[in-house]
Amino acid sequence: MRSFDVLDRPIWNSLTTRQSDVSLGSPRARRMRPGYGLLAAIADSSNESVSELLALIPEQGTLSLFDDGDLTLPAGIPARKLALNQMVADGPTGFELSPAAVPLDESDAEEMFALATLTQPGPYLRNTNRLGRFWGVKEDGKLVAMAGEGLKVDGFVEVSGVCTHPNYRGRGLARMLIGAVAARILADGEVPILHALADNASAIALYEKLGFRFRRSFLLYRIERA
Repeated sequence: MRSFDVLDRPIWNSLTTRQSDVSLGSPRARRMRPGYGLLAAIADSSNESVSELLALIPEQGTLSLFDDGDLTLPAGIPARKLALNQMVADGPTGFELSPAAVPLDESDAEEMFALATLTQPGPYLRNTNRLGRFWGVKEDGKLVAMAGEGLKVDGFVEVSGVCTHPNYRGRGLARMLIGAVAARILADGEVPILHALADNASAIALYEKLGFRFRRSFLLYRIERA
């Protein structure tokens, strides 16, 4: 029986199990390895865990957290809070793996990074493509849109990295690619999930049309060194 409880702590349950190989830290605090992502999580809200988390923040840069529970940071630690929605596709959907969605591999990594840098779908670093499988749309040999897999917990896989080159928007490519990624996740016997900023009404409306439903909200913390 699949437990949805693991989704209350998606980052922690990912970085300490299925994706522990792309994480670093301690038994109290973990983060994705540099180059893979900026997500981090703590075992609990104790001062010890928070202290070990702060030690993982890069000298120049940020970390992001949105696991369950309120995060109390020491005075003077810069932090931005944003409302985040978690959505799941555990009911009827219209997902399909369109032939227009081609699998991407390491030979596409530079082009994937360039597309993400241009479009800013969320933190996407040099090795983010190695978190899971990605699919894309190519025209005239050029990558113009992509989507792939992010966090992985027991029974669930996150759809992430969705982006389309500005010159190719308005053609439904993001919708098609989200469906392609989600269809493959379902074919593997797992449930697709995703996370969207709560004020991104257009994206949330698209996800709902595809078959995702709201599950719960989080506070997304973006923290940096004092």
